[in-house]
Amino acid sequence: MLKKSFIELRAAFRLARVGLHLVWGTVTVALVYPFVTRRLRLALKRRWSWQLLETLGVRLYANRQMLTGLVAANHISFLDIFVINAVRPAAFVAKDDVRHWPLIGWLCAHTETLFLARGSRAAAAQARAEIVGQLRAGELVAIFPEGTTSEGAQVLPFHAALFQSAIDAGRPVTPVLLRYTDASGQRSRAPAYDGEVTMLQCLWAIAHANGLTAHLEALPPQPVESVDRRHLAAHVHRLIASHLAQPADRRAVETPVDLADALPSNDRPTDSRSPVPEASLPV
Repeated sequence: MLKKSFIELRAAFRLARVGLHLVWGTVTVALVYPFVTRRLRLALKRRWSWQLLETLGVRLYANRQMLTGLVAANHISFLDIFVINAVRPAAFVAKDDVRHWPLIGWLCAHTETLFLARGSRAAAAQARAEIVGQLRAGELVAIFPEGTTSEGAQVLPFHAALFQSAIDAGRPVTPVLLRYTDASGQRSRAPAYDGEVTMLQCLWAIAHANGLTAHLEALPPQPVESVDRRHLAAHVHRLIASHLAQPADRRAVETPVDLADALPSNDRPTDSRSPVPEASLPV
């Protein structure tokens, strides 16, 4: 009984800290972002994301493969966005209703998120054009081509539309496998934001979990020359699904507290390796 009470109290304390952290992020974006360089904004976003994971009691492991071009990842939780941002900050393509989430929606809208209206071909075309522009400028863009979340036991089929952006920009696609494990190293259901689970229920499950670890495994960037978007999407899907069948690598590098050192020196794509390492809705 005493142990259960302690776990409940710890979870409540974590959520209270998350609330304060969201307020701090809102203040930073509103009062600091307009007056600092893009590089510093990226560093602030990366540190804030890392601190959010830490506040929720989530450890982060990532391999040393550099994230570059268009990042295509499987999708389990809203936490996925902050896991990727904690490794290297990216612009995300998100479904339009994320814009209306309390605080998080406002933060996303002011931190380079591209919103995509459901079922709108015009919105999809505009989003693709914006992604192409960002990729050509050397920025990192991340999508979740499953178009929805799952519990993480398998990778759902990929929508191919937004892969065209990488082809048009001539930038590679970096496949990224995300997974969450518990204290025993087994797959954790706690972060899964699927089915009828509400965000509050998902947050409570994460805060309540013990020994929750997020694993980010970036696979080698895939070239986009002489390939169409459907074959590219299917190939990236096979790569991620095949690695999901393998055990999580506990030897991967744990992301350090000092986050700024992993940002590229000029914020442009590089072939060198980092020292640390939307729910998108394509139509």
